Amino acid sequence: MDSFSPSFNRLVGLITRLPGIGARTAERLAYHILKSPPQYARQLADELAELHAKIRFCSRCGLMTEQDPCAVCLSARREQSCVCVVENPGDALRIEATREYRGVYHVLMGVLSPLNRIHPEDLRIRELVERARAGGVTEIILATSPTLEGDTTALFIAEQLKGLPITVTRIAKGLPIGSDLEYADALTLTSALSGREKI
Repeated sequence: MDSFSPSFNRLVGLITRLPGIGARTAERLAYHILKSPPQYARQLADELAELHAKIRFCSRCGLMTEQDPCAVCLSARREQSCVCVVENPGDALRIEATREYRGVYHVLMGVLSPLNRIHPEDLRIRELVERARAGGVTEIILATSPTLEGDTTALFIAEQLKGLPITVTRIAKGLPIGSDLEYADALTLTSALSGREKI
């Protein structure tokens, strides 16, 4: 139900456009912002306004960064020969939280889903294959979610990489079938990474 304030209603409407946020949650968040000190609302607005200006996606791996290439790609402490393929930047953050993975990443920006009109050319699959062909990569870990779309994407990528001198592995099914990496805890992800298997 709309409030008596058009400004408040517009804010609630904008918040509901965020993924996973329903009308009631949007109302609670809007009330929280309204009850907070004015400087909090200004800081939040400033950060949102600066988001596109400050943050970009790494041209090499696709992670969110304020420098290009990102710190992970430039790090001499990371195993540049091992590339972990994830659906979105948030999945890489969850893998980083395990403190077990020492390689680099490649973000697909989604998964194959013909029903949703998401095809190979809509993802960063071509860039991954080019990266693999350029040399220096010895292992590619396919860490897409264990869903129908995630498995289909992993199999498609494995097929594209056939014939290259690269070991292609898939994270183990330590994750519940049908779930997303977004909801997995660090222990489950650690188990899945350590138990990955060759495709």
